[in-house]
This record gives sequence, C-alpha cells and structure tokens, in this order.
Amino acid sequence: MNSDLHLLENTASDIFAGYRDRPGLWEEIEDTGLTLVGVPEKAGGSGGDSTEAVIILRAAAYHCAEIPLAETQWLAAPLLAAAGLPVPAGPLTAAEAAHDEVRLTADGDGWVLDGTLPQVPWARQAGRIVVVTDGRLCSVDASHCTFETHHNLAGEPRDDVTFDSVYLTAADVAALPEGPSLRLRAALARTVQLAGAARRALDHSLRYAGERRQFGRPIAAFQAVQQYLAEMAGEVALMDLGAQVAAAALADPRQDSEVAVAAARVNACRAAGVVAELAHQIHGAIGTTHEHDLRRATLRLWSWREEYGNEHAWSTVLGRLTSAASEDPWHLVTAPTT
Repeated sequence: MNSDLHLLENTASDIFAGYRDRPGLWEEIEDTGLTLVGVPEKAGGSGGDSTEAVIILRAAAYHCAEIPLAETQWLAAPLLAAAGLPVPAGPLTAAEAAHDEVRLTADGDGWVLDGTLPQVPWARQAGRIVVVTDGRLCSVDASHCTFETHHNLAGEPRDDVTFDSVYLTAADVAALPEGPSLRLRAALARTVQLAGAARRALDHSLRYAGERRQFGRPIAAFQAVQQYLAEMAGEVALMDLGAQVAAAALADPRQDSEVAVAAARVNACRAAGVVAELAHQIHGAIGTTHEHDLRRATLRLWSWREEYGNEHAWSTVLGRLTSAASEDPWHLVTAPTT
C-alpha cells in the first residue's frame, strides 16, 4: 500500500473511531468527501477508484459505524451516476424489486410507482431511495414513501418501504445502466464489511488474550488460545484479500467479475462464522453481554453474512459458473482476474 492509501486509511479510521455515541458523523464524513469516493467527479462524486472505496468501507465496518455508507457509496450513488441521474447530497439507499413487488407505470410525461419493497437497508434515514425495477432505475424521494420499521440482528434499520402511487418525473427515471448488477455490488459491499468487522473481532481477541490472566500468566500463552488466534488471523487475511481481488475485478469492465465476487462472498460468509465463534470462545461469557464491545462486531458478522445472498446462495452461483466454464474450475476460482 502506497503512502497516499495509508494516509486515506488513517484519516478514515480516525474519523470513524470517534463515532460512537457522537452525533453528526454522516455530515462530517460527507464534508470530507469520503461518502462518494469511487463515484466520478463529473457526476458529483469525489473520484477515486475501487481500492480507495474498499479502504473507506472497511474502516467504517471495523469501527461499526452505524451509517448507510455501503448503500450510498457502493450502491445508490454509482448507479445514479452511471444512469446519468443526479447524485444528491445526504445518505442514500437502493433496492432491487423482485417479480411483482412494485409496478412502474407510465403516466403522461412521468411515471407512477406502486408496491412494497421488504427489508430495505437504512430506508428511513435516506434522503432518496434508488429502485431497480423492470429494466429501469428510479430515484425516489423518501419523504413520499411510508415505512414499516425493522432491524437486522445488529440493530441496523431494514425497513419495508411502501410506494403508494408515488409520482416520478421523467428526470427521476432512466434506463438501467450496463455494468455490474445491484445485487453483485451489494454482495461485494457486504463482503468488504465482513472483512472489516472480522478484523475488529480479531483485534479485540488479541488484546483480551494478552490482558486476561489465568494460573499466573496471560491466556495468550496457552497453546489452545494461540491456535484460536492463529486461525482467526488466517481467516481475516483471506477475507480481506478476497474482497480486494473482487473489487478490482468489479471495477474492470474487461472482466467478468461474477466469479470473483461469488468466490469472495462464499469464503467471507463461511469465515465470518468461524471468526465470531472463536472470538467468543476466547472471551468467554463476557463477550456476549450488551456492555461489551465485541458484540458490535460479531452481531454484524452474523447479520451481514445473510444479506444479499448467504454462503449457500453464492455457492450455488459459483457452482453454476464453474460448471458452465470451458476452463479448469480450480483456475477459474483461484485466478478470476487474469
């Protein structure tokens, strides 16, 4: 990592580290331009590439920042920019409608949107909701929607959003742009977040194992605990590497990124369970209490691995892709960016 990327990583980490129980985080990071890194400047973004976007999202996940950064930076804003629609300031979110969940009907020079989208991340806090339906991209003012509020296991908003004859102007609707699907981008975003949260769980465990003493010495001196920590470190390193490789593939229009994302996603979902289990094993009962900070990382590991396709779903995708490929499946999975 070069010096500029180190500076970006340190800056993002410092901002997110001071977040807990402090209001105004979104406004602060928006002022720095971090919320739109990876979105072209000509579209109102901050510029930058996928490497920089990964660094920022991973830092936010590491510090368990409760903001819709992935939904804004990785989903809504890039889709709006690619479709030529305005990218507004403020938090955004996005969702893809399954069959018959919503209806988009032409109405004169505009459109009317009806229906309900379930479990939309951070919908109640977003200024606009980007809806993908029927080959079109819709930018919907969230104040025109109604919400049934829900949360995931980590307490993050996952709301059912109802559109009751919401009128959209022609400027709010565009053809769905070419490029990676919303689901593919979302699966990769959650994979990057899993890597950040897993690193947090590992660091908690390293610190606790060095401080907690039994039989006159730190528990880190015991072989079993050392084995747990070594296994966690290996899983975290692989999660992070897989996310970086998949992000590079997604950003390269010359590559079919689905294999890279699917492989990274399968491994991250599997590893998330291993890391969470071992972290709690090292901490014992205190790691599960509401007061202990470890739960903020592990609850996200358990939540994020189930969103936008879990290990089973992406294993099925990976199996389909490898069986259809003409090249050796091992090479296809282990060298997806060649």
